[in-house]
Amino acid sequence: MNRPSFGKSLSRRNVLSSLAAIPAVALLAACSDSGEQAKAADVKPADPATPAKPATPAAAKVPEAQGTVDMAELLKPGALPDKQLGKDDAKVTIVEYASMTCPHCAHFAETTFPELKTKYIDTGKARYILREFPFDPSAEAGFMLARCSKDNYFPMVDVLFRQQANWVGVQNTKDALLQISKLAGFTQESFEACLTDQKLLDDVRSVQKRGANEFKVDSTPTFFINGKTYKGAMSIEEMSAIIDPLL
Repeated sequence: MNRPSFGKSLSRRNVLSSLAAIPAVALLAACSDSGEQAKAADVKPADPATPAKPATPAAAKVPEAQGTVDMAELLKPGALPDKQLGKDDAKVTIVEYASMTCPHCAHFAETTFPELKTKYIDTGKARYILREFPFDPSAEAGFMLARCSKDNYFPMVDVLFRQQANWVGVQNTKDALLQISKLAGFTQESFEACLTDQKLLDDVRSVQKRGANEFKVDSTPTFFINGKTYKGAMSIEEMSAIIDPLL
């Protein structure tokens, strides 16, 4: 699912600046073209963590942290209320910054997250927070639709990740997103109202900007687990190796 880069002469900062200039009313048009703009700002997915050899979670090698953050600062409210699964008093807090068009994020969502949820989140051992870090207009649109889904935020994110190949980089992303959204209860009117909500778009961008500026997020997925930074789509064995000693 490799996409052409925006331009070798542009730095990521310039790319993000260019994208930030796109108003909400232009998102529908940006999603409707033949692919040039939808593919323009190639997401920089984090290199996947080195796959652990088949083993029990306890025997998996603990991935090396790539930095630390102040959890009190990380958990301060941002432009949008955090979307969370799990109990507030869980011993482990996992914050993931992701992009809806990132293939590694989709891989994590499909292969690791279901067991992570069953083993740690549903049992009260960990809480999980997902934060928006879109790199392109299509990813912004996906997150906006998830936010407009209100209580169905996580189910919408899950569907968009699982259907990623059907709407990212296709000839008409707008129509593809509309069809997926209709299955989630959107109408044509509510779909367009969501994607032309300038405040929502600004807030999604603020979440991304804060992640980049305050917590040095520059690739997706990036995880913060009890204050330590991990980059890449980790396996359940690797995440277990990190989480179990914290319990």
